[in-house]
Amino acid sequence: MSGRGLGHTGGTLDKLEAIPGYNISLTSDAFIKQVNDINVAVVGQTGNLVYADKVLYSLRDVTGTVNALPLIASSIMSKKLAGGADCILLDVKYGEGAFMKTVEDARQLAETMIQIGQNLGREVNAMLTNMNRPLGNAIGNALEVREAVETLKNNGPKDLEELCLVAAGYMLFQAQFVDSPEKGYDMALETLRSGKAYEVFLSWIVAQGGDISVFEDLDTFTHATYSKEVVANKEGYLHDPKAMELGLVSMHLGAGRQTKEDTIDYKVGIMLSQEVGNRIKVGDVLATLYSDQEILESHVQDAVACFEINNDTIEKPELIARNLITTKQ
Repeated sequence: MSGRGLGHTGGTLDKLEAIPGYNISLTSDAFIKQVNDINVAVVGQTGNLVYADKVLYSLRDVTGTVNALPLIASSIMSKKLAGGADCILLDVKYGEGAFMKTVEDARQLAETMIQIGQNLGREVNAMLTNMNRPLGNAIGNALEVREAVETLKNNGPKDLEELCLVAAGYMLFQAQFVDSPEKGYDMALETLRSGKAYEVFLSWIVAQGGDISVFEDLDTFTHATYSKEVVANKEGYLHDPKAMELGLVSMHLGAGRQTKEDTIDYKVGIMLSQEVGNRIKVGDVLATLYSDQEILESHVQDAVACFEINNDTIEKPELIARNLITTKQ
């Protein structure tokens, strides 16, 4: 059970609704049946499932409480607990592009959510992962769906693939399918490389009414009327882009909501073109902005300001700060 976008962050439901026909509003019975039939379902809050969170979620975006730790913890865990899972693995992000700016804050959030789950008899663990830079290359709803599909087809960015494999490995271990996270990782990798993971993805999308034919031509699926390149105006090494600011640029272009009444343009987004640490020359393309509305020069300049380029070399920081956190004794 997932939510919509809040602030500069994108929502899983918004991304899934970029797929034509995808239905996020299953009844409780339909949700349970689908999980029993194909082992996966992703839905939103309804009048019968976590309704209070649905109300609070929309209000947080417009009342300055997006970053309130108790509301974050209760919102996330209410949905996970309502889904009925016995084992829950949380990906708790920290850094520039996350609600939690430091590892310490992320750890506090993780331990709060773990305790909530344990109080209700669930086994809960958490990974702390780095969001000082965007994960993968895509920012925006349809673009991120495309990147997920490409990853399932073994053509995605390596950082996104690695995080998914580590998380899947821990989940398989937590659910006692394997006797170590490393064996879980290997099982997940084999499932990905064989194409089985993509087959399951397609079955899931079809089960919830989505049109999987759009994945046969991803260029058409993500095609936007307008695009503009963001080019470097100085030479040097590319440092971590300002992930939150890039998210805000995407939101202002139309990929997210500034008020709860706003509608989303699913084609809006940003594709990054360079890796951190690359040597950049003046005129190199750093990213491309996409929208079905005209892209203003101010949007381009806001995006340019998100990229730090200087003469200092930089090493990539670790993606996963700590593989597993648990308060279980």
